[in-house]
Amino acid sequence: MNRWAWKVAGLYGALLLVLIVPGGWLAFAPGVKVGEAIKIYICWPYWLCVLLMVVSQFALLAVPVRVASLRPVTRGPIWRTILGGGLMAGALAAGAFLSICEFVMRNQGNWDRAGWVAIGLAILTWGIWALVFFRVSSKTEPTDFVSRQCRCLLKGSVLELLIAVPTHVVARSRNYCCAGFMTFIGLAMGVSVMLFAFGPSVFFLFVQRWKRLHPANPSSTVPPIDA
Repeated sequence: MNRWAWKVAGLYGALLLVLIVPGGWLAFAPGVKVGEAIKIYICWPYWLCVLLMVVSQFALLAVPVRVASLRPVTRGPIWRTILGGGLMAGALAAGAFLSICEFVMRNQGNWDRAGWVAIGLAILTWGIWALVFFRVSSKTEPTDFVSRQCRCLLKGSVLELLIAVPTHVVARSRNYCCAGFMTFIGLAMGVSVMLFAFGPSVFFLFVQRWKRLHPANPSSTVPPIDA
């Protein structure tokens, strides 16, 4: 089952790597060329974000791997899932904040300060939602907990995109340098977390395929999960 988890997390990382260039080009066209969009690959913050997203995807899959393997779900995998989900909630909060900041401040604000405030807000949101997910995990079965967590993250990503998309459209109509860059971060966070929330569902699709290939294996019984 760990092999399937690696495949899901690898697929998620590949999507983040592939989508960033066409996503950046579409968000800033016709003001940016594809060659300029590719330059994002030499920026270390981008790679740090991708690493955190992929590690968090592994954390989210900790409970489904235990369930699919018919092993007892201990507090360790649950805590990894809680922290990974909380981190993604923090990313959504930071993306929404930066989008609103660019919409309100235009090109007149202190972006260094806004960036640090966004990081602080992300950490605070991480802690709050980790507490919320912990309370949910103590009252529900592991599969139900993961399902509810994924639904919360999916709804949160949709809400965040409802903020990031219109603010990006407005920012791109303004005539100043790097217009729409902060709102683009909001777009990237929303789409990334939306894909992140589908991780357990994709994992069980892989497991069901494994089950069909190994029908005689009793450990291949996989309970359904609604992510």
